[in-house]
Amino acid sequence: MFISNTHFDTTRANIEFTGATAIDIPIPEGRDTALEHPFKGNMDLDELERLLEQHQGQVGAVILTVTNNSGGGQPVSMANAEGVSALCSRYSVLFLLDCCRIAENSWFVKHREQGMNDLSYRQIARKMFSLADGAVMSAKKDALVNMGGFLALRDERIAAACTNLLIITEGFTTYGGLSGRDMEAIAIGLDEVFDPHYLDYRIRSTTWLGDSLHALGVPLMRPIGGHAVYIDAKKLYPHIPPREYPGQALVCELYRLAGVRSVEIGSVMFGKYAENGELVPSSMELVRLAIPRRVYTQSHMEYVAETFEEVLRSREQVRGYRIVKEPEFLRHFTAHFEPLGQ
Repeated sequence: MFISNTHFDTTRANIEFTGATAIDIPIPEGRDTALEHPFKGNMDLDELERLLEQHQGQVGAVILTVTNNSGGGQPVSMANAEGVSALCSRYSVLFLLDCCRIAENSWFVKHREQGMNDLSYRQIARKMFSLADGAVMSAKKDALVNMGGFLALRDERIAAACTNLLIITEGFTTYGGLSGRDMEAIAIGLDEVFDPHYLDYRIRSTTWLGDSLHALGVPLMRPIGGHAVYIDAKKLYPHIPPREYPGQALVCELYRLAGVRSVEIGSVMFGKYAENGELVPSSMELVRLAIPRRVYTQSHMEYVAETFEEVLRSREQVRGYRIVKEPEFLRHFTAHFEPLGQ
């Protein structure tokens, strides 16, 4: 099994594809979208210790996702990362960082966690990396590039096994299936992303959109995260039950009304089927408005806010959807839907 604060969707799919189990243990505060808490992305340390004690020898790794994307883009505190590291060390379990948004997470640590304000964003990231046995990164996020990523490991034995598999599936370790241009872009992006001016603008522009929607009365994951605004579709559409996918209904409405693309993070992405075929819904029904870096202007953000004025006016008329075609894994990428009662 693998344990995380919340596994990212593709991470979960790769784990489950091998036959392993992916377990999410965010802190209870992380599931309350309206609650104001500085680090709702934290892992539940008490539950982690219970699982490590109960399943000794069965845990492949503990993966701390920073920021916690599928949990609402919420940050993880340094204290929590230290707690996870200590427990993994005590039970001899591999501790990995899913560090896709490590720079944005460092911004929140610096501005919200006691004793961190005197450190630079880069120093905070290095401190968090020092706690882990390895890290995995999709470079499309905080490396500011269009393609690529990396896996970093301290254990030479595991690294050698991964290297051999990489040669078979992607390419040699010096390029890993990437072009030279993409690798150079990653190197530059990892340097630029820690620029204080960039991070300040990035976080504050996302917060502006979130605060604007909050002022309209749109139910959100609060406080606003770094890279996206997350809508609580369960509260926005209380008349649509989880089995009819309220998040997907909002995704379709945003595109139909204004051409705004978003993604459901709820029962389409994470819902499971019981043995009787009934849907076991996700704990939250969110819709992510992810904001690409260095792309949109202030007028774009204002346009999105104006779109939600219409969403609120017409929300009682919106109905749910049913899935008519889906793959076994990562169904939210290619599933087909049909509207209900429209």
